[in-house]
Amino acid sequence: MRYFFEDYDLDTDRCELRRGSHIVPTAPQVFDLLGYLIRQRERVVSKDDLVNAIWNGRIVSDVALTTRLNAARSAIGDSGEEQRLIKTLPRKGFRFVGVVREEDRPPAATAHSGDADSSKAALALPDKPSIAVLSFENMSGDPEQQYFADGMVEEITTALSRFKWLFVIARNSSFTFKGRAVDIKEVGRSLGVRYVLEGSVRKSPGKVRITGQLIDAVTGAHIWADRFERDLTDVFALQDEVAVAVVSAIEPKLLQTEIALATRRRPENLTAYDFYLRALPHYSASTREGIAEAIRLTHNALEQDPRFALAAGLAASCHSLNVTMGYSVDPQFDRREAIRHFRLALNIDDSDPATLAHAAVVSAFMVGDWESEIEMADRAVALNPNSFVAWHARGWVYRIAGQPEEAIRNFEHAFRLSPVDPQLHRSLIGMAMALIELGRYDEAVMAAKKAVRQNPAHAASYRCLASAFAHLGHDAQAHEAAAGVIEHDPTFTISTYIGRGGQAKAKRLIEGLRKAGLPE
Repeated sequence: MRYFFEDYDLDTDRCELRRGSHIVPTAPQVFDLLGYLIRQRERVVSKDDLVNAIWNGRIVSDVALTTRLNAARSAIGDSGEEQRLIKTLPRKGFRFVGVVREEDRPPAATAHSGDADSSKAALALPDKPSIAVLSFENMSGDPEQQYFADGMVEEITTALSRFKWLFVIARNSSFTFKGRAVDIKEVGRSLGVRYVLEGSVRKSPGKVRITGQLIDAVTGAHIWADRFERDLTDVFALQDEVAVAVVSAIEPKLLQTEIALATRRRPENLTAYDFYLRALPHYSASTREGIAEAIRLTHNALEQDPRFALAAGLAASCHSLNVTMGYSVDPQFDRREAIRHFRLALNIDDSDPATLAHAAVVSAFMVGDWESEIEMADRAVALNPNSFVAWHARGWVYRIAGQPEEAIRNFEHAFRLSPVDPQLHRSLIGMAMALIELGRYDEAVMAAKKAVRQNPAHAASYRCLASAFAHLGHDAQAHEAAAGVIEHDPTFTISTYIGRGGQAKAKRLIEGLRKAGLPE
């Protein structure tokens, strides 16, 4: 169904809000809230109505509800002061008061009635990565085993949908292609997605083998393919395990593909999401110049879309790194900007796992309210247990809060989810710091050496090596690592390092830095 009002078009089938020919970026909950108000426009909708419809009856704070309403108003050019389209009736509720015209979509079958019709029915791609998971082929030779293949797709689709930077087609739409020999490009045009995941399931006595391949539906190019084989024990636990394996393999690959696409686009045509994608590799590089460029790009993203929570979260992390890595020429300014941006991100969307992850780590370094930061990190993992970023953040938060055993468990989980992630060196550094606090110095050295191999420019890796070697009594290696600290962080002193934040519980790390001869 499409709803037209003023110069806006809200399309519930495509989950798109357009103004003229341009897609208006809209968070899923905000889109649902707007759609619900429009459908119920003949009556006043109470707060309880909204909570039941949008949050499935969960307890929601007035602040969260007001934030979503403000975002919905902002998306359609309205405001709480003007209330041109969404009106608040004090002590009663809310009502959409704009003039609306409805239009049914043509039947979906017209999208498959030949190449000419298919091209006419092609859906515009969303302004973020879009993916459909097709029904997996049952290769078992037993038609009754199709339920297992279908369950596998359901699990993978659900896991992917937890990444809010992804636009994921619902299973029911993807399954319209079930049992048909299809052209992947046709699938992409019909469903309006750039990427398609297809695969097969083969069950044999005691074993199950899942194959999957990710295809660019615009070009037809294969981006990723892999095979997963497991012992066939508990079917449902197995589905969960394989789904996590598939998702954790394709998620970083898909993001890398999107970053490569963004860097090939002409600068004058960049969107907020393009700026965000371009910032990510600079952020991962962790150099002084890289962080400065990432800050510039995330600020450009926010200028184009002030409601882009992920960009605000990444900006917060970059300003925080300027402080913690000693890059900042004005640490107090960067500290204020880090706090301002993580609070902005939470105000925009406090239910996004990646946003919560950024906010939790930045707050842990810049604020030090451990109870609040642990709550945010725990919620990020609960919202998306498939996210490397969430588990990585949780590890850092627990490390800073003085719980090294829990930190290590989180970092280990992050490693399993994304063993080749561009941010892996940061997890390894956190792991090394936690191991030092537990007195496991040999293991800390191994973790820190891996971090150096991943990213030789990160001073924190050398700090861990210097401290761990000093505790082990390996003076020559400790002094060599200390020289690496000064090379990558020329103004380093132990007192300024402590003042950067996050080291209140790092007693053994600091003691080791002193033993390594680093300046007080």
